[in-house]
Amino acid sequence: MKTKEFFGKFKSGYLWGNLIAMALVVVGLAFGVRYGLEVYTRHGEKIKVPDLSKMAYGKAEELLKSDGLLIQVTDSGYNKLLPADCILAQTPLAGSEVKQGHVIYVTVNSPSSPSFPIPDLVDNSSFREAEAKLMALGFKLLPPKYVVGEKDWVYGILCRGRQVGTGDMVSIGTPLTLLVGNGHYGEENDINFMESDYQEEIPVEYRAEQEEPTEVKEEPVIYE
Repeated sequence: MKTKEFFGKFKSGYLWGNLIAMALVVVGLAFGVRYGLEVYTRHGEKIKVPDLSKMAYGKAEELLKSDGLLIQVTDSGYNKLLPADCILAQTPLAGSEVKQGHVIYVTVNSPSSPSFPIPDLVDNSSFREAEAKLMALGFKLLPPKYVVGEKDWVYGILCRGRQVGTGDMVSIGTPLTLLVGNGHYGEENDINFMESDYQEEIPVEYRAEQEEPTEVKEEPVIYE
């Protein structure tokens, strides 16, 4: 084939028509794939996350479902001022923009205060150490009661007047009292904890009402 004939074929309208058609098909496929993926992934479509704070779980689920969002409980907490099963926290936060079908993770309010095991504190830590560990877990502490023993050393833990030990499950809503050494020692070094020894003291103004005077009866004298 002569050079003139070879280059002459490029002047054919049929050849250029086929090339242009192929180019248009390639460009069309590229744009089709791009925009098809955007539609499939809902590119650019954003949904603002509503504020679910203090909302009942059922109501929050219906609200999110109407917006095309999902809900999932990941944790629970306890707030005695709020009803059970209401939303305490959420992720993503209210006002965030997400795509349709996104999962909103929530923390719900427990119907009762959670319980935690008592850590190993008795005869193993000072008052400050025990106080810090218990408060870090969420426990509330009453003023300590002092007993005979090494100063500021923890000898026991009371819950509602009864002793609790390591591993005992106690509700964080129940306050605890630490039995702490007062730095004085008696004749015996062993300390015997009795529940009756740690009952709440009766205020002075109420003692008179409870201590009624006893009537002394004189027995008759028998003469022989």
